[in-house]
Amino acid sequence: MPELDLKTLTALVADATAAPSMHNAQPWRFRFVTGERLLLLRADLSRAMRRTDPGNRALHIGCGAALFNLRVAAAHAGLSPRIRLLPDADDPVSLAAVQLADADGSGPGEDDLVRLYPEIRRRHTSRHPFDGRDVPEDVRDTLRTAAAREGAELLFPGIWHVETVLDLVRDAESRDALDAGSREDLDRWTRLGPEADIATDGVPEYAFGPRRRDGRAPLRDFAGRRPVADRGTTTFESSPHLALLSTREDTPVDWLRGGQALERVLLEVTAAGLAGALTSHPLESGDLRALARDPVAGHGHVQMVLRLGYGPQGPATPRRPVRDVLDVV
Repeated sequence: MPELDLKTLTALVADATAAPSMHNAQPWRFRFVTGERLLLLRADLSRAMRRTDPGNRALHIGCGAALFNLRVAAAHAGLSPRIRLLPDADDPVSLAAVQLADADGSGPGEDDLVRLYPEIRRRHTSRHPFDGRDVPEDVRDTLRTAAAREGAELLFPGIWHVETVLDLVRDAESRDALDAGSREDLDRWTRLGPEADIATDGVPEYAFGPRRRDGRAPLRDFAGRRPVADRGTTTFESSPHLALLSTREDTPVDWLRGGQALERVLLEVTAAGLAGALTSHPLESGDLRALARDPVAGHGHVQMVLRLGYGPQGPATPRRPVRDVLDVV
């Protein structure tokens, strides 16, 4: 098996790291074993959220999203990625091993992955208002199928369930207001002023979006009480279109699968011309998270709340250079 050239390897990792992660912490590292053409995905625990993600659930979801991008990029490059999740039971930061074999046309869904490749760089989180148009049913079906192909479920909640989720968001916001240390992770990973212009990680102030003057879209205010120049305020949608991504179980493997499902859904969202935003705010407390599931139609464990609609795509947020996240041995 011929060696994989460094240019191709660098491009694969760059595409993988375009994935979303909680507060854009980018909690991943990659190690390439040259002789085996084996790319290892590893958790970077120095980028974990001590207060809001103590069990590293969100970390695994972000790394799973990066893994899905890697699968798409590999298929685009004419490779057939063969995945093993949690390949080393004795190494908790070893999340996936990806054998980068040459494609022979027999890989499942390779053409479908290639179709999604242009969306990797187009996909951005949008913290702007969306208009009132509903998400068409055929698009919803496409998104449900995307989640199901990765072993997850995407549920579009009914009106009463949307109200429940919005109430949970408000509960999470109220808890933060009462807990002086609740913003520890948020403050660590937000970039204000001149720092925003040179950041390679975190959420820069230009990606915060405007403050909400009215409306009920579930948005985390990254600025808090800190001033942000030229941010402005505006009215958001009063009836946001939400979707809940769930997995049947709630183990690290499920989180990695959920992350792959999330990114497949988000790339399909982008391909359909929609904008999307994510919130885990009501899922960061165990008791609130348990209430997020629809007791009638929902199954398993909610891993992410998505807000979808028609509106402006958000700006690209910074990424660390590949040299900072890739080791070649």
